[in-house]
Amino acid sequence: MGGAPATIACRTRLLGMGLLEGKNIVITGVLTDASLAFGVATLAQQEGANLMLTGAGRALSLTERTARKLPSPAPVYELDVTKPEHLVSARDHAAEHFGGRVDAVLHSIGFAPEVCLGDDFMAATWDDVQIAINISAYSYKALADAFLPLMSAGGAFVGLTFDNTVAWPAYNWMGVAKSALESVNRYLAKELGPKGIRSNLIAAGPIKTMAAKSIPGFKKFEDVWDDRAPLGWDVTDSSAVAKACVAMLSDWFPATTGSMIHVDGGYHAVGA
Repeated sequence: MGGAPATIACRTRLLGMGLLEGKNIVITGVLTDASLAFGVATLAQQEGANLMLTGAGRALSLTERTARKLPSPAPVYELDVTKPEHLVSARDHAAEHFGGRVDAVLHSIGFAPEVCLGDDFMAATWDDVQIAINISAYSYKALADAFLPLMSAGGAFVGLTFDNTVAWPAYNWMGVAKSALESVNRYLAKELGPKGIRSNLIAAGPIKTMAAKSIPGFKKFEDVWDDRAPLGWDVTDSSAVAKACVAMLSDWFPATTGSMIHVDGGYHAVGA
């Protein structure tokens, strides 16, 4: 019994099949080829997935350009998660592109106004904070609303987060939004489990992305992470994050939901 998964994996490779062979997956959050979502999309295609990407606002053209760097062409559709009509149109596009079935969705969306980040936690008003929570946390539930009608055969939602079980320098209200996202994940898991749909988060260590550049003091994370993480950490290498996401998007974790999987070199597990 213990050797069965390895045997299946070997047989799958011999047949030329990937972990996501034939899976229809919606990927959000691709901006540049340094984006975590781009690494996931690239590996997902290599593992046999059919993809649809989404982008929003002024960044839509950037997503379209970056999508052309994938191993295979993938369509890009506009999706601003704060606009209900975009959620409906994204579902319609997915239904048309995938023939009516979505197997998995990657949530890689986050934003906070500048005042929500930095050295002054008290500076942000509710008008600022609600934007961060809406886009960075509620949007996970909004994606579920959008794509559940196309997931009658079960599937998976996977979200990217930065573990906010502790307070971080300068992260402030984005950290609060990540805590909200982590809670949304648990409640989605509870709600969607009876439908055969899993919901999990990947808590990534710091990676140099466009989003990271908007965080004041990001250099502080770079300076200490590699030294403290038991496995070490390379802020320029997102491949481990991509592998974890692809595994969770696949069928290889059929009884795992409501979890937050750390891909951070082990940093979260050690003290000073």
